Formats: sequence, C-alpha cells, structure tokens
Amino acid sequence: MTLDDILASLFPNGSDVETVGPMIAGKALLPDGRLIHVLGITQGQPLGVEEAIALAERVIEIIATRDRTPILLLVDSASQRMSKRDELLGLSEYLSHLAKALLVAEAEGHRTIGLLYGGSAAGAFIATALTTGTLVALPGAHPAVMDLPSMARVTKLPIDVLKAKAEATPVFAPGLDNMVRTGGVHVVWDDAVPLAPQLAAVLQRPQGQDDRGRLGAERGGRQKAAELAERVARAAASPQDARRA
Repeated sequence: MTLDDILASLFPNGSDVETVGPMIAGKALLPDGRLIHVLGITQGQPLGVEEAIALAERVIEIIATRDRTPILLLVDSASQRMSKRDELLGLSEYLSHLAKALLVAEAEGHRTIGLLYGGSAAGAFIATALTTGTLVALPGAHPAVMDLPSMARVTKLPIDVLKAKAEATPVFAPGLDNMVRTGGVHVVWDDAVPLAPQLAAVLQRPQGQDDRGRLGAERGGRQKAAELAERVARAAASPQDARRA
C-alpha cells in the first residue's frame, strides 16, 4: 500500500496530512468523529538530527494542548543517518529526546500508536516505532534492530554463527515475523480490508497496557522477559524484601 492508500483506508472521513521531504504531519478524523494526530517519517529516509528534533517538537506541541488526543506515528525509514556530521552533533541525544517525548505523551494520556508500513532499523526504529505504546505493522514491513552483518562486526562472531542463532532465536533475527514473535509488534493488520476498524480496535485497548513481554512469551520469541520484568517490579516495590531474598 502507498502512503495515500494507507491514509484513505485509515481515515474515510478525511485527513489533513502534509508530506514535506521525508516528514509527514497533520491531523485526521476518526470514524467516530474524534481527532487524531498523524506524524512520522516516510520514503525510506534515514532519521537524522533535523528529522528527530522536528518530530520531537511536534510531539511536545501536542502534549502542551493537554487534549489527550491519540498520536499515530507512521514509519517507513532507513536507520539513523550515519554521517560524521550527525554523529558530531550528538545524534544519539536527538534520538533519545524523541523517544522521551513519545514516552511522555503516552504518560500524559495521548495514546501513541506506531504503524510500520515500510522499513526501519537500528536507532531510528527504537526511537520511533518501538517507543510507541502499541506498535502495529502492515504486511511487507521489514524492521531490523540490527542486521546480521552489522551484528557480526559488533560481536566479532562469524556471520554463519549468527545466522544459525537467528534461525533458532527470534531476538537475533531481523524481519517482521521475528518482531511479532518477540512481542515487539502487537499485531499485523490485514491490508485487504479497511484499516479504520483495525485502528479503532487498537485505540480501545486499555491505556498504558504494555504486554510485549507477555506476548513474547506466548509466541515463543522471548521466554524470560515478562518473568524478569515482574521480578524487577516486585523488587522495586519491596526493596527490603528483595534484599532479604
């Protein structure tokens, strides 16, 4: 589906969304008449300092309205822009700032929904799609926290070893199916039917419900994440009991 097709299927009542370079921003009407903010990065472009700060600024502006309207973040990007200029400007801090803005929006009552309809990788994927409260995807999306050649350079492990691990453990493997198995992607939408009801179903989920660890365990992609998170939460709630244990 093209971006225009996606917007038309999501918002049959119309939308006012502009594309400027790799950035998209605007508003749309949900079928029930409510407003939703739409923003994101598209055209498979990398996420650099300019894009990260512009997205963060828009999210902060939305938070300042205190209207608790939902935010839909559309994602079709490359990785973060790996240029010397962006690195010297502190790209990691810009990406962190964007991620924090999205987390604050969710905490302030704005449902944040990521829709991955193309590619995304590495820091750009983490700071946008993975930071939203609920991440969904369309068939054909191709996320990767890190591709195997890059992972081989970082870990110094042979690519054949990593390929074998990727086949056995979804955490090591790029691709949409593996991201679904780990619980990172809540659901893959059906692009053969209208998207508006599927968005409505996501918006009806309880606010602040983060069940990625549980989904990862149920789907066999992350066996221990939910259990460990629960143990950490218990320890944080009762530090004295944790120390005795």
